[in-house]
Amino acid sequence: MRALTRRAVIGLGAAAAAVPPAGCAGPGPHGATRAEGSRPGGGDRSGAPGPEPSKRARPIGDGSTSFTGRQPHQPARPVPLEPGRTPPQFVVFSWDGAGEVGNGLFPRFLDLAKEHGAHMTFFLSGVYLLPESKKRLYDPPNNPRGACDIGYLTDDHIKDTLRNVRRAWLEGHEIGTHFNGHFCAGPGSVGNWTPRQWRSETEQAMSFVKEWRTNSGWTELESLPFDYDRELVGGRTPCLLGQDNLLPAARELGWRYDASSPGGRQVWPSKKQGMWDLPLQQIPFPGRSFEVLSMDYNMLANQSLNSTNAPAHHHPRWREQSTRAYIAGFRRAYETNRAPFFVGNHFEQWNGGIYMDAVEAALKHIAREKEKGGDVRLVSFRQLVDWLDAQKPQVLDRLRTLDVGQEPAGGWKDFLKATGTTTATGPREPA
Repeated sequence: MRALTRRAVIGLGAAAAAVPPAGCAGPGPHGATRAEGSRPGGGDRSGAPGPEPSKRARPIGDGSTSFTGRQPHQPARPVPLEPGRTPPQFVVFSWDGAGEVGNGLFPRFLDLAKEHGAHMTFFLSGVYLLPESKKRLYDPPNNPRGACDIGYLTDDHIKDTLRNVRRAWLEGHEIGTHFNGHFCAGPGSVGNWTPRQWRSETEQAMSFVKEWRTNSGWTELESLPFDYDRELVGGRTPCLLGQDNLLPAARELGWRYDASSPGGRQVWPSKKQGMWDLPLQQIPFPGRSFEVLSMDYNMLANQSLNSTNAPAHHHPRWREQSTRAYIAGFRRAYETNRAPFFVGNHFEQWNGGIYMDAVEAALKHIAREKEKGGDVRLVSFRQLVDWLDAQKPQVLDRLRTLDVGQEPAGGWKDFLKATGTTTATGPREPA
């Protein structure tokens, strides 16, 4: 995204000393910028085996992908919210890059999701399925052929990523896109791309997913069990840059949503250029007078001023602060306007892995609320827009009248009656 300030996101609050863009990190090998799922890492790098695809599997193209029927483990078909009912509390955890690089984070969160009946969105970077030996197949707009600011994965890590992406889809998760080269600065920045260039970038990202077998020559691995042309209905741009020019290209490709807006508020979403606009959100930052964007990197940027390896004695306090921020954001929505809550992440061990621990702790807290009987739904972006598209426009319009932390006057039974003119109460502070 554009420079996040320590007080708020540009355009959403008073500016202060700027910190670097969301989703970026420090220098990687050969001076590249290291970000989501980059190559360094240790530990178990294998993806756990996933469920088998349907026997109706039909190879597509070179067999990199295949049609296996309806995706398993999907919720029931959504229906319109009945008058007087309380809206569900939707929560979407999403992952930028979605590469498995030896740190075991991809399977860790697949296991966690399975344990708690959660679905997530994985924004896969297309270049994470392209061997570095074939990097000149990538022709990024306004950058040299083969350039990539997040680097290429090793062959072994590409194979692990393929196994985990396959498992993710078979367990009901969504596979979106984080595009390719992650260019966030200079004249080649994605913020400068035209709609035509975004179309080229998107089609290349799709091709690297649909043609990994041709590009790698690997025949021993199973195909991805989905038709990516049908599966891909949304994405998130690098550093949350360039949404305005991406949207015309995305609309041509039939996308249903975009998650690239440079910061939003905890209110019910609306459409932008015909697609659902689903931004990361400002949420309370415990112990501070300003709010923080609901992404792990933005926690880091405000805590350690972009250092991904800060002194360890800070880690317990920062882990607790990040956990409490996510929970405060969830509770503010859950106890007031029920706006969908969005959290963005990277498979990274920044500052000792504290942000991964915070995300896990927050997800477990939210899952406990679901288990208590509250209508809390841990879903993918695709599943959320399925629900939104099933609602009556007047119901969504009514929900959008609720501001951040604002409860419906008289309660939900009166607020969402088929007719009525009740108005919202004032904001309610988070617990």
